Amino acid sequence: MQFPEITPFSVPTATMNKDQTHWARPWHGFPNSRGLGSFGDANCMEQLLVHCANAIESSDATVAQQILWVLNNTAPPDGDSNQRLTCAFLRALVVRAAKSGTCKMLAAMANTHCNLSIDIHTFSVIELASFVDLTPWYRFGFTAANAAILEAVEGYSVIHIVDLSLTHCMQIPTLIDAIANRLKGPPLVKLTVAGGGTEHVPPMLDLSYQELGSKLVNFARSRNVVLEFRAIASSYTDGFSSLIEQLQVQHLVYAESGAGEALVINCHMMLHYIPEETVSPLSNVNSNPYSFESLSTQSLRTMFLKALRVLDPTIVVLVDEDADLTSNNLVCRLRSAFNYLWIPYDTVDTFLPQGSKQRQWFEADICWKIENVIAHEGLQRVERLEPKSRWAQRMRNAGFRGVYFGQEAISEVKTMLDEHAAGWGLKKEEDHLLLTWKGHNVVFATAWVPA
Repeated sequence: MQFPEITPFSVPTATMNKDQTHWARPWHGFPNSRGLGSFGDANCMEQLLVHCANAIESSDATVAQQILWVLNNTAPPDGDSNQRLTCAFLRALVVRAAKSGTCKMLAAMANTHCNLSIDIHTFSVIELASFVDLTPWYRFGFTAANAAILEAVEGYSVIHIVDLSLTHCMQIPTLIDAIANRLKGPPLVKLTVAGGGTEHVPPMLDLSYQELGSKLVNFARSRNVVLEFRAIASSYTDGFSSLIEQLQVQHLVYAESGAGEALVINCHMMLHYIPEETVSPLSNVNSNPYSFESLSTQSLRTMFLKALRVLDPTIVVLVDEDADLTSNNLVCRLRSAFNYLWIPYDTVDTFLPQGSKQRQWFEADICWKIENVIAHEGLQRVERLEPKSRWAQRMRNAGFRGVYFGQEAISEVKTMLDEHAAGWGLKKEEDHLLLTWKGHNVVFATAWVPA
C-alpha cells in the first residue's frame, strides 16, 4: 500500500514563528513532543479520533486542528499496528473535513500539505490468487462454503452456482477441483456472476469478467469438468435486480421442464454493499425491482433475500465480516470501525515485512474501507457491514432456516487455519462458524436452505 503521506500539518501564521517550518508550540492543554508517548495506546487514540470527529461535525476548526496535531505526531504511517490504524482514521477525517467544507482551514491544509490519495493496486489473476491466500480472511469463507456446497449438491448431475463474491471467483477453482474428484463423476457446472458489480471496490482485477470466465472454463476443462460461464451486467446499487430477473426466468424454464438442477447461491463479502435501511434517500435507487412492497417499508437487502427464496435454491451460503458499520452517527460508526479494523493491521505484522508490496496492497484496501466508512455518506458510503446476528434474522425473515456445517467442513477449516499464524481460531455458535483473531470475531460463515 502507498500509505498516505501525512506530514506534520502547517498551522495558521498567527501561531507560527516567521522562520519556522514546524510547530512553534502546541496549543494549551496538549502535550509537548516529549509527552506524546503516553498518547500512543489504542484507547487514547480512539478517544482523540472521537473528539476530532465531533469537532469536525460541529465545525470547530481550532479544536480539530489541535487534536490533529497530536494524532499526527503520535501516529506515523510506518509505526506499529495501532499507529498505522490511527493514521488511516486521521486521514479519513481530514478527507471528510475537506469534502464537507465545514472546516475551511482544515480543507485548505488537506489540499496543500497532505497527499490524501490511496494507491489501490489492480491485481492480475495470479497476484489476486496469491493475495487472498495470505490470511484466512477470505480462505476461511472459501473453505467453509465449499464444504457446505459439496454436501448439498451430492447426487445432482447439473450444478448452477451463482457467485456473488468480492474476490472475483477466486473460490471457484478449489470448488471445481473438489467437484472433479466426486466418485460418481463430475457434473455439468454452470457459473453465473454479477459482472461489474464492484468494479470500484478493492480488491480490483486487471481483466474483464469475460476473460476471467475463459480462464475458469479452461481450468475446469483441465480437470475434466464441463463449465458454462455467464456474466450478467448487474450491480449491488439496485440489489442485483438484473441478475434476479434473469434467474427468475431461468427458474420458470427449469420448473416447467422438470430438470434436476442444484441451485447454489454463494455470497462472499458482497451482500453488505446492497443499500440497507439507513441509506437516505433510498428513492435514488431503482424503485421496487422485485415486485415486493415499496422501498419505504423494505430495504433492498430484504427484497433481495426474499427474491432468492422464491428461486427455491438448494443452498445459500452467506459469508461476511462480523461488524456493524451501518449507523448514521459518525462517532458510533468510527468507534465500531476502529474496534474492528485493528484486526487486519494487527495480523499483517505476523506475516508480511514492513515495506513489502503485498503489505502495501493489504493495508491500502483497509485504508480505502476506513475512508468510505468515515468520509462518505448516503449512497457513496457502501461499506455497510452488519453483524452475523442481523444477517441471520434477515435470512429467517426471508423464509430460510440455518443448516449445520458438518464435521468434515470443520476439520477442513481447522486444517487451513493450521497453515497460518497462531492467533487465528475457529468458534462455533449454533449452526454458524466464526473465524476469530486472538478471541475476537472476524468473519462468519452461515449456510441456509428454504424453510
